[in-house]
Amino acid sequence: MADTESLRQVAHSRAPLSTWFGIVLLFALFGIIVLTVIGPAPRGSDYEETRAKKRVDNLKTSREEATKALTTYGWIDKNKGVAHIPIERAVKLTIAELARQKPAPAGPIATPQPPAPAAASPSPAQASPAPAGAPQPGAAQPAASPPGQAPASSSPRATTSPAPPSPAPAKTP
Repeated sequence: MADTESLRQVAHSRAPLSTWFGIVLLFALFGIIVLTVIGPAPRGSDYEETRAKKRVDNLKTSREEATKALTTYGWIDKNKGVAHIPIERAVKLTIAELARQKPAPAGPIATPQPPAPAAASPSPAQASPAPAGAPQPGAAQPAASPPGQAPASSSPRATTSPAPPSPAPAKTP
């Protein structure tokens, strides 16, 4: 019985002093290793100031390159004949080009025709209804002016040449 009680005392006894000393020594050793690895890293305001100067120099260089590209003439690909021009000149050329172009008027919107009275026996071609944007056979279609040209008169019925139907879909009732 004495043996079992001595085993209980060993199991419930506190850790000896040497165990606590070993744990503290391991933490101290870990701290020393961390300090030796991190310690030589540059610290202080000098390090941050040099990084800030590098960032300012990079920003200044990139702004100078962008300003040069936006304000000068130069070749992008000389073999293909592609060049760049200053942005102010490009804006003036674009405005002048757009001022020369006249907008083409939109054609009339095709309205759906009322359904014709049903015949006694419909032909197979007309058995199914045509799509909403498709021209109907026998119906007069308004003519649209070609792009870049203004029509001779403002009335769409004044033209005599047939033209393709308007690409705008017609509303169905």
